[in-house]
Amino acid sequence: MNKKENILIIGAGLCGSLLALRLAQRGYKVEVYESRPDLRTTDISAGRSINLALSDRGFKALRLVGVEEKARAICIPMYGRLMHDTKGNTFSSNYSGREGEYINSISRGDLNGILLTEAEKHENVNIHFNQKCISIDIENTIAEFENYATKEKIKVSGDVLFGTDGAGSVLRKSYYLERKFLFSYSQDYLTHGYKELEIPADTNGNHQISKDHLHIWPRGEYMLIALPNMDGSFTVTLFLGHEEGTYNFKDLASEEKITAFFQEQFPDALALIPNIAEEFANNPTGALGTVKCSPWHYKSNTLIMGDAAHAVVPFYGQGMNASFEDVVVLDAVLDQNLNDWESVFKAYTKARKLNTDAIGELAVENYYEMRDHVSNPLFKQKRKIEMDLEKNFPTEYFSKYSMVTFNEHIGYDEAMRIGRAQDKALLNMIADKDISTSLDMTTEELEIVLKKVQQETNEILQEDKIAGL
Repeated sequence: MNKKENILIIGAGLCGSLLALRLAQRGYKVEVYESRPDLRTTDISAGRSINLALSDRGFKALRLVGVEEKARAICIPMYGRLMHDTKGNTFSSNYSGREGEYINSISRGDLNGILLTEAEKHENVNIHFNQKCISIDIENTIAEFENYATKEKIKVSGDVLFGTDGAGSVLRKSYYLERKFLFSYSQDYLTHGYKELEIPADTNGNHQISKDHLHIWPRGEYMLIALPNMDGSFTVTLFLGHEEGTYNFKDLASEEKITAFFQEQFPDALALIPNIAEEFANNPTGALGTVKCSPWHYKSNTLIMGDAAHAVVPFYGQGMNASFEDVVVLDAVLDQNLNDWESVFKAYTKARKLNTDAIGELAVENYYEMRDHVSNPLFKQKRKIEMDLEKNFPTEYFSKYSMVTFNEHIGYDEAMRIGRAQDKALLNMIADKDISTSLDMTTEELEIVLKKVQQETNEILQEDKIAGL
């Protein structure tokens, strides 16, 4: 592969800007086209999540391109979940029993801006904004763009074309519209959508509730969450059925209904959200879906990455981290010095597809955990034991959440398989009263629990293997 080849990237979001930066560092000539204005000078949030959860997999990618510390400077650590009931009572649940393991709330726009600025420092990178991709000729790697301001249309060719243009990817659409090859595609939506609101900072610019937690108001069929921002505010997201359930977005059509809903279900949050009806009316209701498709590439010409290839719902906080990890995996494949781009793309897909399918499943599972299970006494017992095991045996026990979030060397698929088996083992032991959860256990008692969990987990994994699961 020739470093003089022209790389064309469609989409300058988080994945696209990171990819552009890394390919530039490797010496490739990169042209990036983005449909939106430059987010460093224009507010383009438009109801999208303005803060995201950044964890170890994401930091590994940022470390690769040399911007980890710049990202950490704009992060707010969240050490666990803080659950709120309908009476305003709260209880916390740490993300890990080990010291120094936490997720981070970070501004989507600020992080994207860091990556764009770093990419533009390279003479072999050009970024073009306000250029909407309207079609792609995948056979000849030619993309057509329309300028939002002038309506002028241009065609741009590249030797290799990467589609990092999100869940609505034009490149992915070209794969199945041009019918050049067998392409499998699914997009599964939840019956629930989301709407963003805001808890502003207090009069002194401080956070009104704990900034050290991800806040959850779990209510069974729906929930509210809140992540802290650097300016003292919180981005609040309501997850609710579009049309189903006692409460749904379709029925919450008046100020009276909206206020009554929040007064009944989220009274402590309502007290912190001024003008809730106005925000409710002005902010769009977003859809929640999972994208799976195959193959991700066409010959040696094109490759889709990030949400374009594997969009996930946001409930494991891994969407951005998974997209960043895509770049890390591709970079490792490039280090193998394969003969051509088609070989690279095949090796990349083989290394990546199983894991992105897994995080798609895990993210949906975690939605039900967050809205239904976190307040369940059995779940609380399981989490307490997991925290005790991680605290006392930090190198021997890792919960499913820890494997996914804090162990970038473990693939999502492996984390899912082992984590599910561990969960089943623990829940079975609690239900059968094989282990005590009523009192704090000694280290010796916890070691016995650890051995039991490990033994039953291995037995479950063997059974699953035999069953072909």
